[in-house]
Amino acid sequence: MRPGGGSVVSVLEVGGTHVTAACVDIGTRSLRSGRSFREPLDGDGSTEDIVSALVRCAAHLSGGSPGPWAVALPGPFDYERGIGRYEGVGKFDALRGFDLRAALTASLPGATSVSFWNDADAFVLGEWWAGAAHGHRSVAGITLGTGVGSCFLRDGRIVRHGPGIPPEGRVHALRYADKPVEETVSRRALRRAYAQATGASPPDVREIARRAREGEGAAAAVFAEAFSALGRVLGPPLAAFRPTVLVVGGAIAGAWDLVAEPLRAGLDAADPARTRHIVITPAHQPDQAPLLGAARLATACGESRRRTASR
Repeated sequence: MRPGGGSVVSVLEVGGTHVTAACVDIGTRSLRSGRSFREPLDGDGSTEDIVSALVRCAAHLSGGSPGPWAVALPGPFDYERGIGRYEGVGKFDALRGFDLRAALTASLPGATSVSFWNDADAFVLGEWWAGAAHGHRSVAGITLGTGVGSCFLRDGRIVRHGPGIPPEGRVHALRYADKPVEETVSRRALRRAYAQATGASPPDVREIARRAREGEGAAAAVFAEAFSALGRVLGPPLAAFRPTVLVVGGAIAGAWDLVAEPLRAGLDAADPARTRHIVITPAHQPDQAPLLGAARLATACGESRRRTASR
C-alpha cells in the first residue's frame, strides 16, 4: 500500500529481447512517478541468463514496501503454475519445464506473491482500463510482432468462448490459405514475403516499412497483402463477436500508416454490414498497457481470492 491507501503492484513485462519493470498505482491507473525501467534480454539464453535479466530489471524497483508482483509474458506458458511450456517457438526454450514462479518469488525484491499473465491479455486489458478501448463494453485486441497475440473482452472481463471467439480466444489458431495465420502475418512472414518478392536478403520489418514509405512497390505490397489477409481472417469472428473497437498493438503496429488501410479493407470485405461499425485504432498506451493490464489482473485475482477465503 502506498500513502493514502492506494494499492501498488510491481510488474515485469517480458519480451523476446527485453524486460520492462514498473510499479503500477491501481488508484490512478498509471505508472508510479510515470517511470518504467528496461533491460535487454536474450530469449535464446540459458535459464540463469533469463532469470538474471528479470531480477536485474526488477532491482530498479527495490526499496518499496513488500507486495505482489505480476509478470506478463508470451505463451505457451502454464500461467497458473508459473512453468514454461516453450518448445519450437524460437525463444525461451531454456524455460521449458522450469518453475519460474519459485525462482522469482525467491529473488524479486519484496515479493509476497508472483502471478503470471499472458502478455496479449494484459495489453488489451490495459488499453481497456486506461487507453484506446476505455469506455467500450465489447473489445477485441491484437498484437503484431513475432506472432499474432489476441484477447477479447466484455465489460472488462476476458472472454475465451462464445460466438466469434477463436479457440481459447487465440487468433493465432486461425488459418489463412490452408496455413496458420502467422505464416502470413508475423515478423518472419513479412521478411520471407519480401525476400520472395525481391530475391534479396530480407531486412527487418522496420526497414521494409521505410522502403514502402519511400515508394518501393515490393515493400508496399508486402504490407498490403499481409494485412488485407489478416482483415479477411478477422472479419467473420469479429462479425460474430461484435466488438465496438479493435485495438492493435505490438512492434509492427508502429507502421500503422501501412497497416491500417489494408486491415480495414480486408475486414470489411469479409462482412461489411457487421464490421464497418468497428473502430480500428492503434494502442494509445503501447508500452504501458501490458504493465497496467497485468497489475489490473493481479489485483482482481487477489480480490477474488480474498472474497472466497472470507466465505
